[in-house]
Amino acid sequence: MKKIAIRAGLVSVIATFYVNSAWAILPIEHWQQPSGAQVWLVHSPSIPMVDVQLQFDGGSRRDPVGQEGLANATALMMGKGIQAAQGQKPLDENALGQAWADLGASLEASAGNDSFSFSLRSLTQPALLAQVTALASRQIAQPLWDGKVWQRERQRWTADLAEADTRPGTVAGKAFAQAVYGGHPYGRFTTAQTLAQIDIPAMQAFYRQTVQPCRAKVSVVGALDKAQTDALVTQLLQRLPQSGTCPALPAVAEVPPLTQAQDIRIPFAAAQAQIIVGQPGIRRSDPDFLALLLGDHILGGGGFTSRLMEEVREKRGLTYGISSSMAPGLHAGAFTIGLKTRPDQAEQALALTRQVLADFIAHGPTEAELQAAKDNLIGGFALRLDSNRKLLGNVANIAWNDLPLDYLDHWTHRLQALTVADVRSALQRHWQPDRLVTVVLGAQAPSTPSAPSATEQEKQP
Repeated sequence: MKKIAIRAGLVSVIATFYVNSAWAILPIEHWQQPSGAQVWLVHSPSIPMVDVQLQFDGGSRRDPVGQEGLANATALMMGKGIQAAQGQKPLDENALGQAWADLGASLEASAGNDSFSFSLRSLTQPALLAQVTALASRQIAQPLWDGKVWQRERQRWTADLAEADTRPGTVAGKAFAQAVYGGHPYGRFTTAQTLAQIDIPAMQAFYRQTVQPCRAKVSVVGALDKAQTDALVTQLLQRLPQSGTCPALPAVAEVPPLTQAQDIRIPFAAAQAQIIVGQPGIRRSDPDFLALLLGDHILGGGGFTSRLMEEVREKRGLTYGISSSMAPGLHAGAFTIGLKTRPDQAEQALALTRQVLADFIAHGPTEAELQAAKDNLIGGFALRLDSNRKLLGNVANIAWNDLPLDYLDHWTHRLQALTVADVRSALQRHWQPDRLVTVVLGAQAPSTPSAPSATEQEKQP
């Protein structure tokens, strides 16, 4: 037990404290296995550990209508036990958790909008890694699918959903997503009713379709060379059916563009009004991604240095905080501005927010704003790569979105080369201020239309 504790502690210490300020961007190797699995590797020998991410096209965008939550339910059940097989006894959820603790390693399953993923972390000591790989292989291919456990988890999940639906942020966020995505799977939600339609056979069918070697995109960062990595990936996937090629999955429609503005008002007894403004944005693979990243950073993603914070918070005191964000995926994720304010000043804050956004799209950033954003993003670039786990996230981003292998090498140069005209042009291609979805929850109805005063208008950049 002492060795187990030391081993687990070593993984934690390495993962938490290893930072190399002089991090060099290591080359990414890429190949395809006979099974069809594609592998991306960064050989990082500085520390004796490995991080692995296996991704499959099977996120919530592939939940059947009426069974929203299926991908997440399937991921949840991955950690609830392993079947008996080949003379090995079954492990329930407690025994499985103890087995991973004994190895000082971890395997976690998750589902996002687009992908179904496994994340594995271990030290690379050969004898230990062999045990880790064997356990992970069993868990990936032979989950227990305990119906009683699912009933318990479904009840817990249903209670959590009911509690979440009492929160103003949840109510406003759902209304916004449904309006922005217009029926696309990105705008559908898990409910008590959809959970009731999910059972073990549904999860098994979803899993059989999704988790196949020929659909795997595997990103690896750690102290393993190509041969060792190839063997690791082969072993992780060896218990799954091997076909070499997979039939194409059904196409998922794109997010429909908005044809007009939508203004949604939701009465709600809350101390603060919630305001969300936005529209469909871009796919992650869009060539304008970096230009819009800069634009979003200047507008509202850069914290206290952003234009929205300056105009809405600092100059007028209408909110404690306001920010913008993008959520690009395999489909057009939403561009969003969010803030909270006093119910009696919600209309004034909203009008000013719309005005700042429209001006920014029309004229773009100033040269000073653009350079400050570049300095901030480029100056923080090393922090995106200062651990194996962060580097793994960047490699997985390249793998998942089919970006060039040298994407990270040229990231700073491409960002630095963008001009005010480039950013303004990208903003005008993708953001339409006359077709915004606006959700206002908990505001007081104004007696007369509210807008910034003439003096306030003169102060606009």
